[in-house]
Amino acid sequence: MAGKKLSAKLQDGIKARERHRLSHAHVQMARELGMNPRKLGKLDNHDQEPWKAPLPQFIERLYFKNFGRERPEIITSIEERAALQHAKKAARKKAKLQIEGAKADTWP
Repeated sequence: MAGKKLSAKLQDGIKARERHRLSHAHVQMARELGMNPRKLGKLDNHDQEPWKAPLPQFIERLYFKNFGRERPEIITSIEERAALQHAKKAARKKAKLQIEGAKADTWP
């Protein structure tokens, strides 16, 4: 995605992945669970709370509890998701231009 700016939501996910040392799968699981990437620091264990599980294990446990499986079937990174969104948007724009061009040709 050289030269393309990511949306704020996706940038938050990348920052959270780097800050909390999460894998692409953990970020996707957290996103599917509806977790806010900016608030993951509150859930992370800072080695001061011995009762609190590390963030990756916590996300895995919640994901299994809610969805009944260990990991998502298809894991996509944030960058791949951004590329898919960009391609989808470009395809919609192209289709819209073709429709508008067809309308202009049939106009009396």
